[in-house]
Amino acid sequence: MTALSALLPGPDGRPRCRWCAAAPEFLAYHDTEWGFPVHDDVPLFEKFCLEGFQSGLSWRTILNKRENFRAAFHGFDFHRIARYTERDVRRLLADPGIVRHRGKIASVINNARCAQEMVATEGSLAAFVWRFAPTRTARGPSRTLDVTPESTALAKELKRRGWTFVGPTTVYAFMQAMGLVNDHAEGCVIRPVVERLHRKRRP
Repeated sequence: MTALSALLPGPDGRPRCRWCAAAPEFLAYHDTEWGFPVHDDVPLFEKFCLEGFQSGLSWRTILNKRENFRAAFHGFDFHRIARYTERDVRRLLADPGIVRHRGKIASVINNARCAQEMVATEGSLAAFVWRFAPTRTARGPSRTLDVTPESTALAKELKRRGWTFVGPTTVYAFMQAMGLVNDHAEGCVIRPVVERLHRKRRP
């Protein structure tokens, strides 16, 4: 994909990643969230969960249900989710506002318990996942890959620690969204905004 083909003018006439024109709700997500570095545990955990729910579905479906997911899963407070019982599973399976998939719901609960263990051993979820962010020199220009060595390594370590629904492709989508990489297309008006945020946090 060339830089030109990866861009499309936004409502203000400035170039943006072409994908954000695919649905009306994507523009705000692209301009204010996607690729912006996140260092807080709860939104990081939320994104792992939502990427898992997206498996086999479109991101638009998940994005449109995101507030329902947040309400159903107590704001993705993984300490609270780790205490969920079968009663909670039944409640979630009866909730029409979310994706009612028993395996994915069970995965969220399992991963919440894994996240608790990670905080106990690593200090925070953020401290752990950001270890797998590529260096500034390795990040380079935006890419159109689905898997990278870093996402493969992170997925492997998460699985070793008991996490589920965390394959390399899912993990790379997580890394893109949470700003571990800056994959806004070259020329996208948001790319330099994200890069400045990276420079504030990383040498």
